[in-house]
Amino acid sequence: SLLADLILILHAGFIGFVIFGLVLIVTGLLRRWRWVLNFWFRLTHLLAIGIVIVQSWLGIICPLTTWEQRLRMMGDVYSYSEGFVAYWLRKIIFYQAEPWVFSLVYTVFGALVLSTWIWGRPQIPSILMLEQSCIHKIKMACKRL
Repeated sequence: SLLADLILILHAGFIGFVIFGLVLIVTGLLRRWRWVLNFWFRLTHLLAIGIVIVQSWLGIICPLTTWEQRLRMMGDVYSYSEGFVAYWLRKIIFYQAEPWVFSLVYTVFGALVLSTWIWGRPQIPSILMLEQSCIHKIKMACKRL
């Protein structure tokens, strides 16, 4: 039950990162916070919602949900007699709706996340810029041959 609760908290943290990450990005772009342009933060955020979207399109249940449910069944605590925090996290995370509703919401949310890449383009790290520069130089050298 403790491991299932930890997975539930991890799941809530992931959801919080996706939702509040977008709120922070939009707020940061409006307030000109430089840290919201961090490439790695923005890429991680985009990949997080991207995974959710792909899973919903393919009808794949989130592995965190599956693991938590299995652990609860193995521990015979599937009757939701868990603690206060676990109870409310479960109520907030697992609401009922048709699968297409979730896919639509996730896709629209993902489009909003992607739009922030256009509105407030992340700063590409210098190491990636250096790699692009090297690739460009190699291409130019090949053209001269």
